[in-house]
Amino acid sequence: MSTPIVSVQDVSKRFVIHKDKSVKERVLNAARSRQHRDDFWALKNVSFEIETGSTVGLVGHNGSGKSTLLKAVGGIIEPTSGSIWRRGRLAALLELGAGFHADLTGRENVFLNAAILGLSREETTRKFDEIVAFSGIEEFIDTQVKFYSSGMYVRLAFAVAVNVDPDLLLVDEVLAVGDEPFQKKCMDKIADFQSEGRTIVLVSHSADQVGSLCDRVLVLDHGEVQHDGDTAEGLRVLRAGFDRARQSASTSSPMVGGLPRLLDVTTHADLIDSTGVLRAGANLTIYVDIDLDRAPEGWMAGIAIETPLGQPIYRVNTDGLGVELPRTAGRHRISFLLPELSLGGGQYQVNVGLAAKDGTTFDRRRPATSFFVEHDHQGAGVVRMDSSAQYAPLDP
Repeated sequence: MSTPIVSVQDVSKRFVIHKDKSVKERVLNAARSRQHRDDFWALKNVSFEIETGSTVGLVGHNGSGKSTLLKAVGGIIEPTSGSIWRRGRLAALLELGAGFHADLTGRENVFLNAAILGLSREETTRKFDEIVAFSGIEEFIDTQVKFYSSGMYVRLAFAVAVNVDPDLLLVDEVLAVGDEPFQKKCMDKIADFQSEGRTIVLVSHSADQVGSLCDRVLVLDHGEVQHDGDTAEGLRVLRAGFDRARQSASTSSPMVGGLPRLLDVTTHADLIDSTGVLRAGANLTIYVDIDLDRAPEGWMAGIAIETPLGQPIYRVNTDGLGVELPRTAGRHRISFLLPELSLGGGQYQVNVGLAAKDGTTFDRRRPATSFFVEHDHQGAGVVRMDSSAQYAPLDP
């Protein structure tokens, strides 16, 4: 078995949170300092190894310990306990503009940042034109970086990092900054790194980005590893945690009392495996159970399917389908059938609402439930297509 490029063994990291509001208070309370501070454990007994050539995603809710772990791997902070070992040349994009000096020009900061990442002045000079061309900010390269926008910061920092030929690249959410063409350029560069067998550790809140780039995912929750392994399963674990948090925060929002009220929303599919994952082409039925006291004429129910990040996929309501809903008091069930589901692999959430035709909302849940569709190994995206390809020789 090959030697891992990163080894993290039983790592914990503690931060001290002081309750004193000023230096004066801290001095006055010095004798009782322990009563005026709390210990916060950002990481708790984290262990894993990363093999050379893999792309690993670190995901979790805000405050779960992702960035702390990445900084520990990068040597920016020392763990309170445990050990971290790594080999090879490291390049890290951990914070916007980290390693840049605001009063230096872009040109000077390229040499400074490259030196921090381990390049000699001769190597930097040889790569300088390529770095600047990749960043796309040639006309501002001799301007002090304190006048740069956040996007320009990231462009230059990323350009330096990827041109030092790292064996290990650490990226913390900075790819979310910058315009779409530059983000695509970054993704293409990361794809080149993957094809060259380099190792990447990525922190991102973009499930699509993690799903398309990573062959392994670590899910962190309050400093502990909840999942380490398959990317699709890791994203399921992550989203299930988000769903539980939203449910505990009360997802039902009744707007008008005494009118139609949501009781429950459930799903049923005819093609499903033992873990609850829907298979390609499944017929999905969404059941909306309501309690009806009184209702105006022409009220309606609607569903909307979205990705966990809120990207709309499909929506429909009973009015558009020509279904007249009852006005008699009691409990009723509304069924929405979505035949031969053609969604791409991943998790989807279902939002449900009850409303009048004039837009008055009686009740709504966002999300009301969710479902997971098996991944399509032929392609990727929010839709699934019966794709094929063929080739033929061209005439000479």
